[in-house]
Amino acid sequence: MNAHAIDPVVSTVTDRIRERSREGRSAYLERTAAAGRELRDRGPARGQLGCANLAHGFAACAPDDKADLRGTAKPGVAIVTSYNDMLSAHQPYETYPPELKRAVRAAGGVAQVAGGVPAMCDGITQGRAGMELSLYSRDVIAMATAIALSHDMFDSSLLLGVCDKIVPGLLIGALHFGHLPAIFVPAGPMTSGLPNKIKARTRQEFAEGKITRLEMLDAEAKSYHSPGTCTFYGTANSNQLLIEVMGLHLPGATFVNPHTELRHALTEAAARRAVEITAHGDEYTPLGEVVDEKAIVNACVALLASGGSTNHTLHLVAMAAAAGITLTWDDLADLSRVVPLLTRMYPNGQADVNHFQAAGGMAVFIGGLLDAGLLHGDVLTVAGRGLDLYRSAPSLKDGSLVWEERTAGSGDPEVLRPVAEPFSPDGGIHILDGNLGRAVSKVSAVKPEHLVIEAPARVFDDQIDLLRAFEAGELDGQDFVAVVRYQGPSANGMPELHKLTPPLAVLLDRGQKVAIVTDGRMSGASGKVPAAIHLSPEAAHGGPIALVRDGDLIRLDSAAGTLTVLADLSGRTPEGAPLSDAQWAGTGRELFQAFRRTVGPAERGASVFGATSSVMGAGSGDTVDAGSRG
Repeated sequence: MNAHAIDPVVSTVTDRIRERSREGRSAYLERTAAAGRELRDRGPARGQLGCANLAHGFAACAPDDKADLRGTAKPGVAIVTSYNDMLSAHQPYETYPPELKRAVRAAGGVAQVAGGVPAMCDGITQGRAGMELSLYSRDVIAMATAIALSHDMFDSSLLLGVCDKIVPGLLIGALHFGHLPAIFVPAGPMTSGLPNKIKARTRQEFAEGKITRLEMLDAEAKSYHSPGTCTFYGTANSNQLLIEVMGLHLPGATFVNPHTELRHALTEAAARRAVEITAHGDEYTPLGEVVDEKAIVNACVALLASGGSTNHTLHLVAMAAAAGITLTWDDLADLSRVVPLLTRMYPNGQADVNHFQAAGGMAVFIGGLLDAGLLHGDVLTVAGRGLDLYRSAPSLKDGSLVWEERTAGSGDPEVLRPVAEPFSPDGGIHILDGNLGRAVSKVSAVKPEHLVIEAPARVFDDQIDLLRAFEAGELDGQDFVAVVRYQGPSANGMPELHKLTPPLAVLLDRGQKVAIVTDGRMSGASGKVPAAIHLSPEAAHGGPIALVRDGDLIRLDSAAGTLTVLADLSGRTPEGAPLSDAQWAGTGRELFQAFRRTVGPAERGASVFGATSSVMGAGSGDTVDAGSRG
């Protein structure tokens, strides 16, 4: 298929989103266009500041920067960073500000660190009280980004973030300054450590008590061993892949390891580009125009084709809303029917992102989807007009950074395949509907024989209770669907329940039929256990999950996209309850009580900012016929 012949379903979904978003998107573009015109007409933003205001803005700068900031000849570039040295993914950012400043200066601009944003690690907080702040941190990061950019000192921004909530938060915040160009500057994944197959087996052995804590810690330390992103294909690396497909990275920048010559060259190139695409040059590229309906659909397609993190069924909705675009789970469901699964990265396979990069990486992945008409090629990116630019991969030749189009296909079909020979004909994420509500199911790591399960419910109001039942042997020798409720955004911040995966996987391997249904999250590391997650409406809002009792038959059919309780719920009253404010305290949780009261449902992005009102009217009937790919 010609790259310009867009798949009819992709086209229809895009048109539907555009029509649904018409009012909100128009208002957004009017605001950003007015701000952009002011930049073009009046010069660098700081030129409109009063003398005292501007003096505050450069008081601590080095003499050369101070002189440049006093004048209006050079554009100002904001650096917004998530650096901390506790988290491997963000530790490389320690050296980025001076590197970026030098490159911006060489390109004719002046850069300042405008602010920092928090970066918490879901890997550290799994199963802990801090995990209940994780999803809320996305909106905190968005607000922190807005604060950083609020000083009217800047003409573009360089956004430094990698992991789970950090990248969506940075983008949401930056989109509220959509007249400013923005480039994400990745840090790259750590080199490969302990093979994923061994890591998964070791975790199950620990869950069964077959190895000691010291042995388990030694294995984990071999997996997570150096600066850089964790190498499995979870939310952090899904973030990176989606941001490149949206045209917000330089081509091929996503999966280059930290502290390499190529990584440094790409970082410097991003700084130069941030100067070139300001309103004061010939290639003005405002962020609000890059992130349009086509870019959002491209991100959805890339998520499905890569079997990416289920967290993005929340984040994409929230990111789109920040650009005035209304995305729904129906859009993802329809796209999933025509988007094939092209990658196998852990937990969907044994390879990691370094193996994906070696197999051809983003250039092959994007090129294949473009050729199949599954991505919109006619989009604006930070590299220029057209996603065809992202068919090229960067390299160093005689010390200079060059991009060359990759014409060869995948170097490893066990990791990355062409559209004509996919791992699966449909996407790695399915949307489920039924009398329990709507939920998300990640199917890319689930064996076909486990896609359908009908079994009695075992109901838990806390993940700790399920873990205790497993340890006591109460779940042995029986088929069941674990119902873990009061884990939604309003109940306790919608924590990831990834800590439940190893024990449930143990039972699955013993031959039991096991699944989980929850209004919480299971993260980008969701594995082989069939799961219906992000269930909406949540238990705390009186969703049907609050009416389920032990022994009720539940049918989870990820293949057909249905989730049903085979029991009469009429006349029942909810059991259990979310934690009270007094109980939901400690580890700073009490500071976020206002978030619990204002956060929207999972289907609308679980955001405290809310989404466009048209989302609320979009129901499960808002679908299209998948038909053929044309």
